[in-house]
Formats: sequence, structure tokens, C-alpha cells
Amino acid sequence: MPVQSTMKALLAETPNSPLRIADIAKSSLGEGQVLVRIKASGVNPLDLKIRAGNAVHARHPLPAILGIDMAGIVEEIGIGVSGFRRGDAVYGMTGGVGGIQGSLAQFAAIDAALLAPKPQNLSMREAAALPLISITAWEGLVDRAGVKAGQKVLVLGGGGVGHIVAQIAKAAGTEVYVVDGASKADYLAGLGATPIDRDVETVETYVARHTGGKGFDLVYDTVGGQGLDTAFRAVSRFGHVVSCLGWGSHALAPLSFKAATYSGVFTLLPLLTGEGRAHHGQIMREMTKLVEAGKVMPKLDRHRFTLADADEAHRLIESRQADGKLVVEID
Repeated sequence: MPVQSTMKALLAETPNSPLRIADIAKSSLGEGQVLVRIKASGVNPLDLKIRAGNAVHARHPLPAILGIDMAGIVEEIGIGVSGFRRGDAVYGMTGGVGGIQGSLAQFAAIDAALLAPKPQNLSMREAAALPLISITAWEGLVDRAGVKAGQKVLVLGGGGVGHIVAQIAKAAGTEVYVVDGASKADYLAGLGATPIDRDVETVETYVARHTGGKGFDLVYDTVGGQGLDTAFRAVSRFGHVVSCLGWGSHALAPLSFKAATYSGVFTLLPLLTGEGRAHHGQIMREMTKLVEAGKVMPKLDRHRFTLADADEAHRLIESRQADGKLVVEID
């Protein structure tokens, strides 16, 4: 059979222009890389910001191929790569920022350090939903805060990152509490977390009710803005606050008077700088263990998409109508 020299890819050409399917040169394999036939590409709110030209921090100028998360099958192995073979099912956070080709394409040449074996109990679609949110959750809970069994962990926001934070924290043996709307209460309770209705209880009320006024040992803010200020008020003395959206200006007095500490998470750094990529691959291997042990499962929206209608996935996120992670399946 002739070797395929081109591939279909979805191009974002100018800010907010419709995405366009194009036939382009197939990704070429470099040293330390594997060529992956992409089966599914996770959709993230950052994709929309890049597409609109509003994500300077992502360093992904248009025209570009978007898509940060992927799951697929190894097609070829580059020089210097060990640990993977042709036909392996893999997943990871592999591009779509820093000028690195994203996953809305049939193939991608990927730094092997970023990849991990796909959980055997997940479909490609399910696996592609996990990388960015899992790495963000893990870096905050484990790498920055050193989560420990017996702690009381408060998660602000039970969405993409938040529902994974809750599951990793639960697997670590903590008591987990999640602040979100009432519509998510049953789902969050099903994860083993205690749901807190953000529209009914003030931070002072739930700190008093669940901690006797002492505050939570670890607070993970996935909301940003006033969410981080809430986290500073909810944390205990000598506790730790983590945020993946701590980009604003905030008064540190509530944190300082408790001798508490703060860490920020910027998950894109290894892709942007090259530093720490192997750790991202290691995190995904840990996530594979948790998923296969039945301790973590991504929540997916019911809608399904292909390259031909990926625009609809973006519109669903933009309108805030997505109920779970969105994934584009690639033939």
C-alpha cells in the first residue's frame, strides 16, 4: 500500500473565522517523537480563546491547528524512543499551544515524553477528555499542595478541572467538599464528595458547618476571580490554597493572617518551554492507574462531534451549554 503523504486537519486561519478542513502535509517524525494516528481530540475553553486571538499566554499564533488533548494509536517510532511500540493506544496533552501542532488532525508527531498508555477501560473519546484537566488537577493537589489522607479538601467549581480534583482527592483518602450550583449536587455526591450550593451558603456558613469554623486544610480554586478570594477566606490556619486561574489582583491579608500558603498552576509550561515534559507523561501514567482502578472517570457531554462539525462543539462551550467534557472524534 502507498504511504499516506497528506492528512486532513482542521485549520483556524484568522480570529473567529470558521474552522476549515484542509488536506495538508502529513506530520514528519523527528528524534524523540512518535507519530500518532489521532482518534479523538479533547475540546477546552482555551481553544476558543486561542481561536479568537485572546490567549497571548498560549503563544499559538494563527493560522494553526488547535486541540490540546488527544488519544490515538502509535503509527511510527522515532529515533531515541523507547517504551512505545507501533499499535500502542496512547493519550496525553500534546500540542495546540506554543506553535506545536494540535490534535484536530489525522496525525501528529508527538514528543514521546508527553504520552502514556491509554487506560484499557476507556474509549478513545473518554481518554481524550482527560489530559489537560487531569494534569492541572494533579499539579495542584499532589505536586504543589502534597495532598494527604485525612485532610479536608474544598474544591471551588465542580466542572472540568474540579470534577477531576474531587476524584483524585477522594482517592487520596481525604474528605472532599465541592462548591457549585444545585444542579450538580447529585453528580458530585456520586463521586463521594459533599456538595455545597454556592447560591445558598456563604463561605462563612459552610466553613462553620463543615469545619467548626477552622477552615479547610486544602482549597483548590478552579473558578478564578472572586473564587480565589473565597479560597483565602475558606482555608485553615497553616493550610494551602491552589488555583489554576489565579491571574487577577487579590488581597493577601486573609491568607497571611492564617500563615497559610498559596500555589499557582500553569499547566502549559512544559509545552511552551520544553521543561518538565517527562513529568506530564508520568502524571498521565498515574492517571491511567487511577482510572483502571475505578477511582477516576471523566464526565462527558452527550453530544458527539467530528472534524466536520467541530465548530458546533466550540459553540456549545461558548454558550455554556456543555454538560461535561466535549470531544471531537477523528476518522
